[in-house]
Amino acid sequence: MQDTEPTSDDELACWLRLAGTPGVGPKTGARLLERWKTPAALFAAGAGALEAALPPALARALGTFPPELRQAVDAALAWRTEAGNAILPLTHPAYPPALRQIAAPPLLLYAKGRLDLLAKPGVAIVGSRNASAQGMRNARAFGAALSGCGVTIVSGMAAGIDGAAHDGGLEGPGSTVAVLGTGIDRVYPARHQDLARRIAQDGCLLSEYPLGTRPDSSNFPRRNRIISGLSAAVLVVEAAAESGSLITAQFAADQGRDVLAMPGSIHASLSKGCHALIKQGAQLVESVADVLACLPGQLCVPITPQRTLTSDIHMRLLLLLDGGASDAHELAERTGSTPGFVATQLLSMELDGLVERLPGGMFQRVFHDP
Repeated sequence: MQDTEPTSDDELACWLRLAGTPGVGPKTGARLLERWKTPAALFAAGAGALEAALPPALARALGTFPPELRQAVDAALAWRTEAGNAILPLTHPAYPPALRQIAAPPLLLYAKGRLDLLAKPGVAIVGSRNASAQGMRNARAFGAALSGCGVTIVSGMAAGIDGAAHDGGLEGPGSTVAVLGTGIDRVYPARHQDLARRIAQDGCLLSEYPLGTRPDSSNFPRRNRIISGLSAAVLVVEAAAESGSLITAQFAADQGRDVLAMPGSIHASLSKGCHALIKQGAQLVESVADVLACLPGQLCVPITPQRTLTSDIHMRLLLLLDGGASDAHELAERTGSTPGFVATQLLSMELDGLVERLPGGMFQRVFHDP
């Protein structure tokens, strides 16, 4: 299928009408496009051609344009004219190339924010909505360190691990993509209003659902295939034995993506899902370097296992932090390193309790009583 951007509202309206027709999902839509090439050609074919080629119910659905669907199409076209908004049919040049490779890519996507992030190396960080404090710190720290290396953090903007991962991603140049289980004009959970605003400004919000779609329990497992499809690897930070994050991990495995899991205490219920994944062959992750080793090499930091590094750089960073809080960019400048390399060291030091992360991507030294 050749990349072509719709040249008129009429062409885009045909895409919106096709995606909104009852009974037309990604698989049925793909079969229809294989036969008629474009939605415009499909709707121009006429009732006779549709009835001759398709099951009667589907032919009738495609042959009608009910008022509620027409209103939804008009609303989407109006939404697209607002700054930062875009609608990306499957053939659009900005449609995520990695997502096209999955078995059932969405016929179109609603996007708000930076479309360039959709073509960058991505890592999904997912986990429990009821995460532990340590799990939240790990998700935020790994998100920040990977973003500092130019990796885009992908997640679902849910409470818990997802939100923390997005927060971390926003701290670095890799930024973050949030895949929603609602219409892109809705924020769920409501507590993430500010997070959604920041992602729309510096990252990208993404949804396959029509405007106005409310949160429904069936939407979220389906959107998980997009989270994994956008990503080269999926890292599960915390997950109970029946967690929805394991659905994302299964999608990742089916799509040929790497599945990574962070171990935890054998006594913690939120470690059960991660331990099960590791038993099934997921890679155990202890450091950012473990994640980077799974990714393409075109990143801004050399992939060097943290465990082989000497403590010299840690000592230098601690001495610099004696003078007060600082961020990875300033510390990189003062040590002659790259921000991505320093970010991985700061993460290691944070997990060891040597430094503490502050708002705005700042770090301060932690002084322990003798």
